[in-house]
Amino acid sequence: PCLTSDAGVLDNLERFLVTTLGKGVVRAKDTPNFVANRIGVFSMLATIANAEKYGIRFDVVDDLTGPRLGRPKSATFRTADVVGLDTFAHVVKTMQDTLPNDPWHGLFKTPAWLAALIEKGALGQKTKCGIYKKEGKQTLVLDPAKGEYVNAGEKGDDAVKAILKETNPAVKFKKLRDSQHPQAQFLWACFRDVFHYIAYHLADVADNARDLDLAIRWGFGWSVGPFETWQAAGWQQVAGWMQEDIAAGHSLSQAALPAWALEADRAGVHFAHGSYNAAQGTLAGRSTLDVYQRQLAPARVLGEDAPQLGETVFETEGGVRAFTSGDGVLVVSFTSKAHAIGPAVIEGLNKAIDLAEAQYKALVIWQTEEPFSVGADLQSMMPAFMTGNWAAIDDTVRQFQNTSMRLRYSLVPVVAASQGYAFGGGCEFLMHCDKVVAALETYIGLVEVGVGLLPGGGGCKEFALRAAQESRGDVLAALKDYFMAIATAKVGTSALEGQAIGYLKKTDTVVFNVHELLYVAKQEALAMAEAGYRPPLKAKGFPVAGRSGAASIKGQLVNMLEGNFITKHDFTIASLIADVMTGGDLEAGTLVDEQWLLDLERKAFMSLLKNPLSQARIANMLTTGKPLRN
Repeated sequence: PCLTSDAGVLDNLERFLVTTLGKGVVRAKDTPNFVANRIGVFSMLATIANAEKYGIRFDVVDDLTGPRLGRPKSATFRTADVVGLDTFAHVVKTMQDTLPNDPWHGLFKTPAWLAALIEKGALGQKTKCGIYKKEGKQTLVLDPAKGEYVNAGEKGDDAVKAILKETNPAVKFKKLRDSQHPQAQFLWACFRDVFHYIAYHLADVADNARDLDLAIRWGFGWSVGPFETWQAAGWQQVAGWMQEDIAAGHSLSQAALPAWALEADRAGVHFAHGSYNAAQGTLAGRSTLDVYQRQLAPARVLGEDAPQLGETVFETEGGVRAFTSGDGVLVVSFTSKAHAIGPAVIEGLNKAIDLAEAQYKALVIWQTEEPFSVGADLQSMMPAFMTGNWAAIDDTVRQFQNTSMRLRYSLVPVVAASQGYAFGGGCEFLMHCDKVVAALETYIGLVEVGVGLLPGGGGCKEFALRAAQESRGDVLAALKDYFMAIATAKVGTSALEGQAIGYLKKTDTVVFNVHELLYVAKQEALAMAEAGYRPPLKAKGFPVAGRSGAASIKGQLVNMLEGNFITKHDFTIASLIADVMTGGDLEAGTLVDEQWLLDLERKAFMSLLKNPLSQARIANMLTTGKPLRN
């Protein structure tokens, strides 16, 4: 805001930005580059300076400063390429021109090698050449000392990567600082210089430490803000090390740490009831603007009070937690790893449906964090798989299907709130709910082909049913796109694309702010309940494309096989999918019910599970996390 900005206009703008655009809002002080760019670009400049000081290659820097630190894959130098080197240099020049009294002013300049790249038009990703460039399949990276490109792909040293895997932040930072390895010293220096900068400038650039951390998390994609990182590592320990480095001339500036940062009893800047405001020496609470009442689970910072959402009704080990806030809605969340769906989740979800039907107005399926679900828990099937206990696996698949059908025909409305990945069985659960409230960034698809299987929890059945309902007499024409979505494991890379493919219905709701998911899902569920919800009538007697429809699809698959677009096993899987979705060995137009297709689906799923080629795909996915083409 400017000094004369109207408070009401600002509040309305914030409401619009939060709900309609789905953004996180920080009200910045009017200083150059505001909050995120001021700190984020400083961090990049400090990283560049320390990389030169310790002689770390650019590709090694990117290997060490990306996901290993909870930051984007683009890390440091790739981020500059993505942003555009000219744009990055422009932001740096703003700091150079407008911050003459900043103790780090000497750092605010474009390195000679960067200026040379810009001079010859190598501006990064938009010109296909920058700090990195590709020649054929080979990726090259600039060596600034030589002034030429060298083969990229070098990684950080294993000993340093082992330190970064340390789960205790205090231990991790002590190991980094104590290590004599140049890469470890480089990492400590990068952290130290950013901590130094944010402490020195907090009073100038942001209203409080929470705003600064959230700005960096939202604006630069860090999973943890810099103040959170410092606090987690032990405020006093890190502050002491910084003092030593400043005194020894190791840091990028000799500016003294502010007095508040060195208070003897200081444990951090984020506390249960607020975050530190350095200008006033007080704790600042959360915004009381009404739009934030829609965020039942807002983004929180380390150390902030995070009250338990609702009162727990029941919880099962490795399965689900069900809770309520006294509004008549039972909310159920999966507690398994990546919210994978195994026997414990299926059992817990059925228990939640029973309870909702008996005592509540509605049921909402919502996860406390993304993903919604990565799908069926194949690992849980391994004991039965190894002993050849096919009957047990068949029973698990049957229970999975029955759970999908219970979601569809429950006596109370069932609304799912999805975010992140919703793959395989997770997607099938969404397809069977009365309504889905999907965050815009929902990545959804029936991806079972990647592990040599087909959707076994009702996905094939559901698409066949939808095709029949949409067909206007030509079931096969309506079915073909749905078939291709499953056969090619097509993923919708947003909720809107998920609607276009058909995983989500056109009537499903898409919300732009992920923190509003639970609120909107509850409102949708209550609206249905208050409107006198009745479960849909069971679909009895809908037409299928039959054996002639399957033959038409397989004819196209033969062409794909002969053209080497698919493997023989791909052909086997896709042919089985075609058989299931067209209703099996029946005449075109034959009327079937949902159970008929579910039985076909389960039988085909089991046949693939017993196939050695599918078993190889499953094993490869479980061991490497990547699909196998065989």
